[in-house]
Amino acid sequence: MNNSWPKVKLGEVINHRKDFVRIDDLSTYKRCRVQLHVKGIVLRDLVAGSELKTKEQQICRSGDFLVAEIDAKVGGYGIVPDELAGAIVSSHYFLFDVDRTRLDRNFLGYFIKTPDFFDQVSARGTTNYAAIRPSHVLEYQTPLPPLTEQQRIVTKIEKMVTKIEEAHRLCHETTQELPALFASASRVAFKPKPHWSEARVGDFCEMPQYGYTESATTEPVGPRFLRITDIQNGRVNWDNVPYCSCPNPRPYFLKENDILFARTGATTGKSFLIRDCPEAVFASYLIRLRVRSTVTPEYLYQYFQSPSYWIQVIEEKKGTGQPNVNGKKLANIRVPIPPLEEQRRIVEYLGGLTDKLEVLSGLQVNTTSELEALLPSILDKAFKGEL
Repeated sequence: MNNSWPKVKLGEVINHRKDFVRIDDLSTYKRCRVQLHVKGIVLRDLVAGSELKTKEQQICRSGDFLVAEIDAKVGGYGIVPDELAGAIVSSHYFLFDVDRTRLDRNFLGYFIKTPDFFDQVSARGTTNYAAIRPSHVLEYQTPLPPLTEQQRIVTKIEKMVTKIEEAHRLCHETTQELPALFASASRVAFKPKPHWSEARVGDFCEMPQYGYTESATTEPVGPRFLRITDIQNGRVNWDNVPYCSCPNPRPYFLKENDILFARTGATTGKSFLIRDCPEAVFASYLIRLRVRSTVTPEYLYQYFQSPSYWIQVIEEKKGTGQPNVNGKKLANIRVPIPPLEEQRRIVEYLGGLTDKLEVLSGLQVNTTSELEALLPSILDKAFKGEL
């Protein structure tokens, strides 16, 4: 904090406003809510007055400092935005007018995002959810440089925030485009050529097999028990996979090159290629395929990531209440079949592309984390008088 700036109690520049209005049953009202961790104030809903049991409510004004009685200790406070002027809140919120001749509301809006302010809030009581009282808020301290200096600082912060938001937008767009890039490459790779053939999964794979039905346990009473939920982003952390009691596990043992499918739920149709794995069996909401001939398991697995495959899965799922792919439907999936050498080239190309996209996705995640760390750094400099 800039030591040359005076610090004053908020009570000198804000005023607790306790204006309540009577709710009209025939009117519709905006209700707002305070997001935790100082994430701002947003619209909660639109509600008819007749649906509100509490007929005395507070009306927000643009630029009010709004504090949640219970959630303040976890960042439940913020400045009311212009679009929520006229929104209502219950008596479990406190509204404060800001003296705009001495304190810029946006300057206050950025200051309340700093550790210096949060530490003052969290110092009250012994638990996160100990209630905050209006008298507490009025005792908190804020730096108070001249109004023109506050406005200059706000302008500089907002310019930087605009750049951060634009960078966030570009990162998000890039991340959203990665699956489309793979889908486009996959669509080209699996486009049938005159010398290719076509067959159904059941023509070159063993009969699809359903998994074992049993309850999972953390106790090592038998083999690992792989479930749909253990497969995340195409990977399995075998150390976290539970066990199960299976008196006759041999028919369900997983081995390298098995391909598993989620047969129901939100991940219906997603597949996983088994590589190195411990002694493990698979659960009943999974279906196993084993390739007999004609195609390599790697080629088939890559095809199961393609738009051509997913179009067929979606067609199979139509008309069902609960999305599912059963063994019969899976065996009926059509697969384009190039010569083995071309299969290997397609696998190498798409596998390499997947690796590159995963690296790019990781960079985007890191960039997003760095962008999120920028605003606290900017605010730290701003309130040290270094902007």
